[in-house]
Amino acid sequence: MTDRIRLFHTDLGVSPAPALLLVHGWGGDGREWSPHAEALADRFRVVVPDLRGHGRSEVPLDGNTPVEMADDLAALTEALRTGPVIAVGHSMGGQVVNLLAVRHPHAVRSVIALDPAHGAHGTEVDGIPARLADYRENGSRAAAAFVAGAFGPDAPRGLRTAHIRTVLGTPDHVIAQAYAGMYTDSGAVGVRLHSEAYLRDRTQCALTVWTSASAAAWERGTLHVPGSRVDHWPGTGHYLHEERLDETIRLIRDWATETVGLS
Repeated sequence: MTDRIRLFHTDLGVSPAPALLLVHGWGGDGREWSPHAEALADRFRVVVPDLRGHGRSEVPLDGNTPVEMADDLAALTEALRTGPVIAVGHSMGGQVVNLLAVRHPHAVRSVIALDPAHGAHGTEVDGIPARLADYRENGSRAAAAFVAGAFGPDAPRGLRTAHIRTVLGTPDHVIAQAYAGMYTDSGAVGVRLHSEAYLRDRTQCALTVWTSASAAAWERGTLHVPGSRVDHWPGTGHYLHEERLDETIRLIRDWATETVGLS
């Protein structure tokens, strides 16, 4: 609960351990971070929210955008007195945690973005108007079609179905507003030119993991804060944090340990 909006969240681990904030993506909810949270809570405080309009959090009629979501998370971490967090986000959540770092730099120690929803270019950008029209007309049913095709061939059994069920439970207007907030609204940062501008404003060190080699090469050219890096995980679907669960847990643990200087 914050003075902005009711955000359902879980808060695991022991204070005053360094805090991890694990943020889901478009049409998802915090349940996808459950195994990560359980594994990491032995050493860190782990906060897992459902973003506005998603999961068990409050569903506003409007304003379901990454900018508002980032501001919600700033209010949540302040209310929980976490101190600066290592902010970890997948897909739209990767955009949200970077916006959190830019808009509320005091709230973020460092960032991990996993296949983030930024850097769109070329044919992907050309297709945005048609996709947005589809989401405005068909909402979660259209989003479910995207989700169904977003997994690698070696994804764990049941993962695709779990995500389809979750996105189908997301309100239609949230699906459309969040997509517009990522790519077409004034101030949206999903298209590459705007992505580069907001990444220049990020002052914290960051780790980004891409499933696309070309996207990884592009983002390496944006790095300007010492200690930042971009990794490439080939042969993995969009939900890499769940498809390569153990590797993701190690990645977060190692990065967080290095960031806070734990021995």
